[in-house]
Amino acid sequence: MDYQAARVSLLLAAATALLLLPPGLWLARWLALSAWRGKPLVEALLMLPLLLPPTVIGFYLLLVFGQGSALGAWLGSTLNLRLVFSFEGLLLASVLVNLPFMVQPIQRAFAALPHSLREAAWVSGLSVWQTFWRIELPLAWPGLLAGVALTVAHTLGEFGVVLMVGGSIPGETRTLSVAIYDRVQAFDLAGAHGMALALVLFSLLALALVFAADRRQAAARTLQER
Repeated sequence: MDYQAARVSLLLAAATALLLLPPGLWLARWLALSAWRGKPLVEALLMLPLLLPPTVIGFYLLLVFGQGSALGAWLGSTLNLRLVFSFEGLLLASVLVNLPFMVQPIQRAFAALPHSLREAAWVSGLSVWQTFWRIELPLAWPGLLAGVALTVAHTLGEFGVVLMVGGSIPGETRTLSVAIYDRVQAFDLAGAHGMALALVLFSLLALALVFAADRRQAAARTLQER
């Protein structure tokens, strides 16, 4: 096991989930409740990272943030910030790629709440903000759990964008998925197998949490209907 790569992977997964949760929660609720005619376009853009090859996303991130670009040069000279082959750039790429994994489960959770529930809360004197905190969020927590679990699991297993944007710098951008690739290239199949098995087990655990959360939410909806 490459514990250095494991540390980078866990740090990247945790930071990605923490950064994505607040904007993902806001965007998911807006998508669930909004009747704006342009919403399908927003949802299509949100789904784009699921359809595009990771290397395509990584390629365009290199073009935008590389030192040869105007933005990359400005970030480097003004803020001393390098977003290519650095952990900061890896985190930015991870946030962009994982946005649909965070938003979709939370959106489904909010969409499943009957609007009459919100109306009853408003009639009872609760504001929109109070209704969100006291009524909606406690009922939608399985969706939040599923979004965080999927984001963490996908971040740990992401390879294409990680390699394109971060490379394989030990202790900084080399994640478990990249370490597995390096071990296979070096014909260390036993080492690659140990790390791959760890990722498989963690992914199974994350999926189990997602399905358990969905089942809990379905049971809650059934009780509400009764």
